[in-house]
Amino acid sequence: MMKKKGLMLSSVFATALVLAACGGDDETSTEKPAENDGKQTEEKTNEGGSTAESPTLPSDVTNDGEAIEGGTLQFALVADSPFQGVLSWELYEDGYDSDILSFITNEIFETDGDFLVTDEGIAKLDVDADNNKVTITIQHDDVKWSDGQPLTVEDIIYAYEIIGHPDYTGIRYDGDFQNIIGAAEYKAGTADTISGIKKIDDKTVEISMTKVSPAVYSLGDGLWAYAVPKHQLKDIPVKDLISSEAVRKSPVTLGPFKIDKLVDGESVQYVANEHYWKGKPKLDKIVLQVVPSSSIGEALRTGKYDLASSYPTNQYDGVKDLENLTVLARPELAYSYLGFKLGKWDSEAGSAGLNISDENAKMNDVKLRQAVAYAMDIEQVGERFYQGLRSRATSLIPPAFSSFHDDSLEGYNYDPEKAKALLDEAGYKDVDGDGIREDKNGEKFEIRMAGMSGSDTDEAIVEYYRQNWKDVGLDVQLTTGRLIEFQSFYDKVQADDPEIDMFMAAWGTGTNPSPLGLYGEASSFNYSRFVTPELQTLLADIDSKEAVDAGYRADAFRKWEEYMFEQATTVPTYFRTEIIPVNKRVKNYDVDYANATQWHEIELVSETPVK
Repeated sequence: MMKKKGLMLSSVFATALVLAACGGDDETSTEKPAENDGKQTEEKTNEGGSTAESPTLPSDVTNDGEAIEGGTLQFALVADSPFQGVLSWELYEDGYDSDILSFITNEIFETDGDFLVTDEGIAKLDVDADNNKVTITIQHDDVKWSDGQPLTVEDIIYAYEIIGHPDYTGIRYDGDFQNIIGAAEYKAGTADTISGIKKIDDKTVEISMTKVSPAVYSLGDGLWAYAVPKHQLKDIPVKDLISSEAVRKSPVTLGPFKIDKLVDGESVQYVANEHYWKGKPKLDKIVLQVVPSSSIGEALRTGKYDLASSYPTNQYDGVKDLENLTVLARPELAYSYLGFKLGKWDSEAGSAGLNISDENAKMNDVKLRQAVAYAMDIEQVGERFYQGLRSRATSLIPPAFSSFHDDSLEGYNYDPEKAKALLDEAGYKDVDGDGIREDKNGEKFEIRMAGMSGSDTDEAIVEYYRQNWKDVGLDVQLTTGRLIEFQSFYDKVQADDPEIDMFMAAWGTGTNPSPLGLYGEASSFNYSRFVTPELQTLLADIDSKEAVDAGYRADAFRKWEEYMFEQATTVPTYFRTEIIPVNKRVKNYDVDYANATQWHEIELVSETPVK
């Protein structure tokens, strides 16, 4: 325990754990910014520092009235396309499925306000940093799955065996996971088990790693936070899990609720899990339904829903004065970004795939990328379209990580003259006098950008940025000629579609801000496919033994952020404030990360939502 505390105090940053593309990323819109009409309005100087704004809205609410017995919570999943319904923490890939899973979570650890593992969960974590080992111990005797079967240590081990299996094609077998000794051999099919994972007794498992860093307390270094019901899944081949009834329709869960009914892509009805280890939930049911972003405001106004996921910040005006709601807010564990395609993912390389940079990629000129970034009037868009609830991002660590975010970084502010100068220096010049720059050889130069549809303002914001780029002489055309639906967008980005030179997207970071899972050589999430020896050294240094020292780690992290700023392969665009409208029949609700209301605690003060 003492080792744990010492390491925790030294923990400034940590490696990535759960990473999901943000669902319904409302980057863009159909209205032009008022008083702007697509033109530059002012030049901004490089003032430095984060432009992130603290939410001015409350983070918790208590409503009057005596709680009813049971009741059904109505929950809106705000999405403009059907959800996939991959109900497995090991297999899911997008934020919508993550929202659905949140009611039935199989998490075995709990974390504090800094997202560090505590001893309050189903299992506790002990770390032997000197010997590169961790020990996971189930610390409650009466933890059961929703079908009444007891949780076993084999359920914890089997989650690793699914992710590491040769037939596993998901995204969580990455460089972090390969930190577990024997994972690579198991993946390659040359070993029947992961040699570094050892069952000690019926409650305890020991995991040996090539290294243990402070990231382990943020559930990094390959540590996995979930258990799986081995008694339900063991007879299903790993390659078939993603299409199985057990994953798609009837997952057995450790969470407060279990699935009662599911309509593919449309709705889920949950009922209380009578075996939940913290006690039976106070609600009888939760009904989740997909609601388009264009109609969620009206649905909340008419009292159809109690809560909504990912309420569009650009629709804040539509709910801020409603008397049947309280609007809560908090910084998001996410950031938006502009990514450049600089290579390919080679699934046959390494033990499970590698990013391969291409020096001939169209956007493989750092001055070109920097110019694209300096040409974007992000602050104008944040103010006009998001009513101050999004601000220009200055680094790849969002402010939600209050202990980790470096407020002194400057990022790319709006500076079109600097953009023009960089393009001139790089050799992109307007040869024929039409206002659009040709490439270095004097040939027509067009950049193809993939943008995601998601809200009724998406198109206008993309058009605004295209005008920004045109103002500095760059011809940016949309991949496919239009914005792309969420699932198709990420399918194209993941597949390195040759029609994408750059793309606008967002990351949900999970609870761990460390960059290895997003930017490592072996990370399939590294969508830019940018890899250099220097980058690998910087990433490794962040999670090195030396980084146990807080000052050393902070310095290593700063060096990585400065390097990523200079390379401009992934340009952070927005820090995001999440707004959460709550119907006034919900008795208590707190969204602060340190004190967030848990699903089993929620009570209602009336049978139907307040209208």
